[in-house]
Amino acid sequence: MKKLLTISKYILLAGLSIFLMWFALKGIDFTLVWKQLQHVNYFWIGVSLLLGIAGYLSRAYRWKMQLEPLGYQLPAFKTYHAMMVGYLANLVLPRAGEVIRCSILSKTSNVAVKASFGTVITERLIDMLMLLLLTGAAFLIEFDRIHTFFWNLFSAKVANYKTNSVLLYRVGGAAILVFALALILLYAFRKKLKENSLYLKIHDFLKGVAEGVLSIAKLKNKFAFVAHTVFVWFTYYLTGYIGFLALPATENLSPGAALSVLVVGSLGMSAPVQGGIGVFHIMVRSTLLLYSLSKETGMAYALVTHTSQTLLVVILGGISFIFSMLHPASAKPVPLVPAELNPVIYDEHAK
Repeated sequence: MKKLLTISKYILLAGLSIFLMWFALKGIDFTLVWKQLQHVNYFWIGVSLLLGIAGYLSRAYRWKMQLEPLGYQLPAFKTYHAMMVGYLANLVLPRAGEVIRCSILSKTSNVAVKASFGTVITERLIDMLMLLLLTGAAFLIEFDRIHTFFWNLFSAKVANYKTNSVLLYRVGGAAILVFALALILLYAFRKKLKENSLYLKIHDFLKGVAEGVLSIAKLKNKFAFVAHTVFVWFTYYLTGYIGFLALPATENLSPGAALSVLVVGSLGMSAPVQGGIGVFHIMVRSTLLLYSLSKETGMAYALVTHTSQTLLVVILGGISFIFSMLHPASAKPVPLVPAELNPVIYDEHAK
């Protein structure tokens, strides 16, 4: 039964991606798209791929820095391989890669999953903060176009919200009530819960996750961490801008247009579908319409940039997967601080 549910989940997600891709291509003149794809400048595609690799290496080193306050001193290539396997997994099952990369690092470097998962949560929160900052910058630089895009995107939903506001308030009130009752029950039965083995395991795991999340406050070199964060997002921006240069119809677009594409494209990539397939194409195509480009040009650009970067993840992730599978299980890593002083290391390895 469990295997059937897993297969059904994969089929459902694959079907959703196919539907979204069909919707993105609906009404597109494929002849015009193909004509533009025939004039792709692969030199600039190569440059964008090199930038993509640089961004992955920087992310891997930043992850290594996050793990150091927890007592794990690892070579950056191990965090890199674990991270790339996670990205590869995300192309199959969205968000599964976050857990898989932690499991791979546990296998190759014996890092506690609960600790590394906490650092991944922090990484995602930082990504959200960077995206918010860039969205603010895009509104300042490209206000008319970005405002128009988001207004077109959300105006219909706002109208639906007004129509169904009473129902939404009731659902929200019920959710708050259920949450409050759950908290009351947890407090009332806290003594019995502390004797439950499942509760203790969950508590122990969440404690390790919290340690991982808070490791950012103990970074040895906070400036380098911030510099890597800025560099990673700068590579994302440059990748999009250089993608403009790869097509004759987009090569004259402004740096501001690249910022708009970065913001909107990042929202598309965060959608819970494999690799943002379909959603990314729809959102980027819609953004480029605001710059007086045809939907065929927008689709050609989205296909070139998304496909090239996805193939890069498949190749690099495949190499990292092979490395991780062939790599023998690691012995206990040498901590930066004694295990007795580090709860995460002690809980995981000292027993």
